[in-house]
Amino acid sequence: MSGPYIIRGSVSLPEAELMWRFSRSSGPGGQHVNTSDSQVELRFDLARTEALPPVWKDRALERLASRMVGGVIAVRASEHRSQWRNRETAAVRLASLLAEATAPPPRPRRATKIPRGINERRLREKKQRAETKRGRAGRDW
Repeated sequence: MSGPYIIRGSVSLPEAELMWRFSRSSGPGGQHVNTSDSQVELRFDLARTEALPPVWKDRALERLASRMVGGVIAVRASEHRSQWRNRETAAVRLASLLAEATAPPPRPRRATKIPRGINERRLREKKQRAETKRGRAGRDW
C-alpha cells in the first residue's frame, strides 16, 4: 500500500482494521483473467472501530446506514487488471466515502428578505409585459 489513507486532518484508516477479500474479476484481462484474483473487496468495521472520534463515528453510522451490513461497510474495485491497483482504488474510495460521511453538516441557510425595490420592479415589469400581451389580442381587422 502507498501509506496511510487520510480521512480528514490527522485521522487515517488503520491498516489493522481493514479486511481484504480477493476474487476473480470480470472484464478485461485476456487469458490471464481466469487465473488471477484481481477483484478487491475492502471491508471496514465502522461500528467497532476506535480510529474515529465518537462524533465522527456516530455521524458516519447514521449517514452510511443504508450501505452497511452489521456495522461493516464494504467497497469493491475491479476496474484495473492489477490486484495492486484495485487495492489502491478500493482504499482511496473507502477513505473518501468516510471523509464525506464524517463531514460536519452544512450551516443552515439564513432566510433573507427580498428588498422592496426589487419586488416592486419585478411587479412593474410584469404589468408592462401583461399590457404588451393584452395589446396584441382582440384586434379584429
